[in-house]
Amino acid sequence: MSDKPTRLNYPAINRRNFFVNTVKTTGVLLLAPLVNKASGFLNMDESYTVGQIMDLFIKQVPGGALTTTVDTLKSGSRDTKVTGIVTAMFATIEVIRKAVDLGANFIIAHEPTFYNHLDDTGWLQNDEVYKYKAALLKQHNIAVWRNHDYIHRMVPDGVTQGVLDQLQWQKYADKKIPNILTMPATSLKNLVGYVKERLGIEKVRYIGDPVQSCTRVLFMPGSAGGQRQIQGIAQVKPDVLICGEIAEWETAEYVRDARAKGDKISLVVLGHIASEDAGSEFMLSWLKKNVPSVKATRVKPGNSLSFM
Repeated sequence: MSDKPTRLNYPAINRRNFFVNTVKTTGVLLLAPLVNKASGFLNMDESYTVGQIMDLFIKQVPGGALTTTVDTLKSGSRDTKVTGIVTAMFATIEVIRKAVDLGANFIIAHEPTFYNHLDDTGWLQNDEVYKYKAALLKQHNIAVWRNHDYIHRMVPDGVTQGVLDQLQWQKYADKKIPNILTMPATSLKNLVGYVKERLGIEKVRYIGDPVQSCTRVLFMPGSAGGQRQIQGIAQVKPDVLICGEIAEWETAEYVRDARAKGDKISLVVLGHIASEDAGSEFMLSWLKKNVPSVKATRVKPGNSLSFM
């Protein structure tokens, strides 16, 4: 699938807006010990509907509700009382079964449920895989909400924050554009090895010299698109672009020509899932903070593709 933003005005180099507004601590936490538990401020028995949790998240997103978005319910009802939540990159059949085992009836997924960006199912009505999956969700009364556009609009971007946390790279991230990182010099080979270990990736595709020294990194998870990846390289001038996925005839060919011209630039392609899955950890943390009375679990669907 492709995630195409409406426009690119650098420095918003990715498909989302990566500008970070400086948020200063208000000191509210210092008052926490003075809160009377009898007030219900921390009611651990509080229940929520699917719609209430969706609205609570959207309320915290700069700009609020979108008039056009793919972040809609793919199954279930807003009025369903939530018994438990699963956060996952995809609501795969295995993830649905895991939710059933956990007693959860609400899945918050980042990517489509029905095999296309808009989750259009008109063309799938006679497809046996679609019918099986839709019936499974209906049988267990499971709501699936895609949280894609909204989590990327968080400040900072929730998915990028989740991945940088897993990589332990927050300390290297630019304060305004977290996708630009400046880190201690290391070889491309060592950098790739570290990323593979931290993100649990078996293999990556790359262009570059394994012994090249890398200090400046441009990190663009997911599917930013060739134009934005290429513009990002031209404007940021990183030693290496680390991205989720590419169209092979676009970014890879640009990097190949740039290297032939004499530029010191490498490309590392992690895979879409590997580059964004940690966003589900961000979502899990948000749920534990904002709706602590509801049991929430992160389920990792894993990569759909294997290496031979």
